[in-house]
Amino acid sequence: MLKKILIAIFAILLNAAPLAAESVKLSQGQDVYVPVYSHIYQGIKGKPYNLSALLSIRNTDPSNTIKVTLVRYYDSDGILVKNHLEKPIIVQPLGTAEFYIPERDNSGGSGANFLVHWKGDMVVNAPVIQAVMIGTASTQGISFVCEGWVISEDK
Repeated sequence: MLKKILIAIFAILLNAAPLAAESVKLSQGQDVYVPVYSHIYQGIKGKPYNLSALLSIRNTDPSNTIKVTLVRYYDSDGILVKNHLEKPIIVQPLGTAEFYIPERDNSGGSGANFLVHWKGDMVVNAPVIQAVMIGTASTQGISFVCEGWVISEDK
């Protein structure tokens, strides 16, 4: 019995080691696709349920700034709805940049997305980029998070 327990613990430790090593992603810059839902469909008739969306770009590097050079919001057809940056912004170490889409703005549709480009002056911890969707109507509420997806790395 003790042998089986030790084998199980050993197997768990072997599987956990690669996960810990993969948890720190280093990069000098990336293009990140972030899914966003300005509405979802609900009920038998598939009625749209409007959602607000908050794009959050969190600099996870404790020592270095990152520069966000592009934040574009696209609709379900891939058409640019809004360019959120006129000029690049600097996000301080462990700081956050946010961009908000109001609940009543359904211009993006259910397949909306952000395209974000960020870069560092050197190789840094990659930021966490997420969209948080929230909707409230009457006594109902819904919220969920969509993770950004790296589509290209700076070289």
